[in-house]
Amino acid sequence: MFTPLVRRDQRQKGALYLRGLPLDGGRKSMQPTAERLGVDHQQLQQFMTSSTRPVGDVRTRPAWRAVAAVRRQA
Repeated sequence: MFTPLVRRDQRQKGALYLRGLPLDGGRKSMQPTAERLGVDHQQLQQFMTSSTRPVGDVRTRPAWRAVAAVRRQA
């Protein structure tokens, strides 16, 4: 999903954030998610708010996967 990101640290932080989303716990904000992952919340916060990234490229990849997985019906 994060292959379009040029910097490796951005890809790692993005993967870390995605790994934290499905974990148990009510809140999905940065601090609770970081606590469940056992990392400093600043890593996730910085990725979401400060990183420059090609949003369109990142969104396109999972969208095409979803289209391929869903059977089209008329």
